[in-house]
Amino acid sequence: MRIFTIGFTKSSAQHFFTRLRDSGAKRLVDVRLNNVSQLSGFAKRDDLRYFSEALCGMEYEHLPELAPTKDMFEDFKVRGGDWNSYAARFRDLISRRQIEMIDKEKIEGGCLLCSEDKPHHCHRRLVAEYLATKWPNVEIVHL
Repeated sequence: MRIFTIGFTKSSAQHFFTRLRDSGAKRLVDVRLNNVSQLSGFAKRDDLRYFSEALCGMEYEHLPELAPTKDMFEDFKVRGGDWNSYAARFRDLISRRQIEMIDKEKIEGGCLLCSEDKPHHCHRRLVAEYLATKWPNVEIVHL
């Protein structure tokens, strides 16, 4: 099983959708809590749904159960919290949510999307890594 990840900040629409299209992913899986924000002109839910299908030939799905809670997100991003504390809290959250019970069809060949341009300090990486510990033969590809 291959799980892709991608972020949209610091990326033009052309660069973002070219990477996504060329990846071979089957669907764009939005793992943001708020998928209607205007951080980037092309990253709102309805725009992503249209562009991912029209430009990349792939489905779009929003899975907020793979996102942090609002309080957790604000503690880290808004209040400048520590990455290691945030990561530990988020891992605990997805473990309690038992995200490994999600329908694998939604994730297999999918590309986990959030806003961070790099996966190093991003919850999409934590989701992919967690699932790789629960499911056999998972390869993670960061775009």
